[in-house]
Amino acid sequence: MVAGGCAMESGSGGSTVGKSLAELTPDGLETLKLSFCLFLIFASILGTLLVYRVVLHSVRYIRTLTCLNNDTQRYFAKPNLTFANVKKHLLYAPLFRVRHNREFQLSTAMSMGNLPTRLHALLLVGYLGTNIAFCVISISWKERQAVFLPQLRNRTGILSVVNMIPLFIMGGRNNPLIVILHIPYDTFNLLHRWLGRVAVLQAVCHTLAWAILLVNKSGWSALSASVSHTPLILTGLVGVFALLAILVQSHSILRHAFYETFLHLHIAIVMVAVVGLWLHLKGLRQKKLVVVVVTIWIIQRLWRMAMFIYRNVSKGKSTAVVEVLPGDAMRVTVNMARPWTFKPGQHMFLYMPSVGLWTSHPFSVVWSGNEDDSNLEKGLAISQQDAFERQKTTMSLVIRRRTGFTESLYRKVESAVNGRLVVTAYAEGPYGGIHCLHSYGTVLMFAGGVGITHQVSFVRDLVAGFANGTVAARKLVLVWIIQSPEHLEWIRPWMTEILAMDKRREVLRILLFVTRPRSTKEIQSPSATVQMFPGRPNVETLIALEAENQVGAMAVTVCGTGSLSDDVRRAVRRRQTRSNIDLIEESFSW
Repeated sequence: MVAGGCAMESGSGGSTVGKSLAELTPDGLETLKLSFCLFLIFASILGTLLVYRVVLHSVRYIRTLTCLNNDTQRYFAKPNLTFANVKKHLLYAPLFRVRHNREFQLSTAMSMGNLPTRLHALLLVGYLGTNIAFCVISISWKERQAVFLPQLRNRTGILSVVNMIPLFIMGGRNNPLIVILHIPYDTFNLLHRWLGRVAVLQAVCHTLAWAILLVNKSGWSALSASVSHTPLILTGLVGVFALLAILVQSHSILRHAFYETFLHLHIAIVMVAVVGLWLHLKGLRQKKLVVVVVTIWIIQRLWRMAMFIYRNVSKGKSTAVVEVLPGDAMRVTVNMARPWTFKPGQHMFLYMPSVGLWTSHPFSVVWSGNEDDSNLEKGLAISQQDAFERQKTTMSLVIRRRTGFTESLYRKVESAVNGRLVVTAYAEGPYGGIHCLHSYGTVLMFAGGVGITHQVSFVRDLVAGFANGTVAARKLVLVWIIQSPEHLEWIRPWMTEILAMDKRREVLRILLFVTRPRSTKEIQSPSATVQMFPGRPNVETLIALEAENQVGAMAVTVCGTGSLSDDVRRAVRRRQTRSNIDLIEESFSW
């Protein structure tokens, strides 16, 4: 039983639901006001973030235009001390000292998750505190139980349903707020989990208040009879137990250890909870809120389905060529059925029915290419639209062998002839790509292992932009940390293309750090702009060196292990008041 004011007279103390506003009790009016206030708080936060995003985008756009023909960009290298301190102590700050992205792991497959940033923690504490306050404010606690328990029951039930609206919005991979606010999916996923926990606890409180009131009034036999003979009560209990099941099965340990099982079970139990809630609220005012919840979910699913069909259904079909690479890795080239306009930093969800049935998994797109359909007759005059539609888009991924889907795929490719497999594949997306680095005069990129897949597309974009004079970048440094030189094979064809790009030597330096070389002979620097070193890099020293001679505003991006991300975060925070440095961290958590 999850809705406020929903327990009817089956020993429950009556209901104010279904009455007009004029007929509502003072407690009913107070609950209605608090529900509206909760919506207003959500809207205010979103509005503030939207204003912040528009201002930030405008500043960066003006900075890009100003720096196109300015090789020194001295003005933009200086920090705004107020904003620098906000970034140092709030926006970029971990909850405590250093640790944020590094997970607490019980084993390689079992994780307890990671700590939120200081800003995330403040938002979560504020949200939790607001909900607690709204649940208890104006309740007649000094009166007898028969008075304050119905108030508590109604209040917690309604707030639980209210919280489900943003809960469902933030849970989708195609959440429109990601694109509008440029907030990464990771942040919304964190908020989604905590919104869910609060909604479940409010539903449990709603149920307990009803049960205690009924038992005190009519005894345990009345409770049993109510569950057995009252559909409203039975469907409510089904919804609550489904929500409790979600709370248990979505725990970090189970979620990380059995993610694919978790995901499908999660969706199935959510559907049970929503159906139970829908039936529980039959004929009640709060059902309108559930209609909103269901509508959000249906729109998200239909939009995903429509885009999936559009991307993968055409005259041909999407296929993937999978090749085995050194270091337990695979190169996957997806030949798309339709053209796909790609932006740096985007990722897609890959389906391979012959390997993972209907399951999908997110992977960064390391490279994309468009080529004309070879079946076209040469010299045939076609329109620009027809030419675009007849282009063939390829999306390239590098996948590291782990467990589950990647393990199954690796074994299948390994057993194929010449370590090469061609399979039917489908792509969902594109997602991500919310960061643009065009306004930064200096860009320092850190990649750990397969994290290079996220950085290569930015390197390609900035080198091309430098040659064309369309970006502010004047210094671009890529730091890649790998265990063995054989891992260079992962991106060799694309890096060869980048190294041959016009004016590349003027803007790009590549620093390779090999942590487990078999011998010193493997550590050889090909040129002055591509250097190789043994061991791990001193992150703080590298950032300090680039910051001392930075051109314009500086972006430091990182995609790699949790410890690498935390080291980069710490070094960037320490230099906030010395120069204008922004941190961009790419990670994917679930």
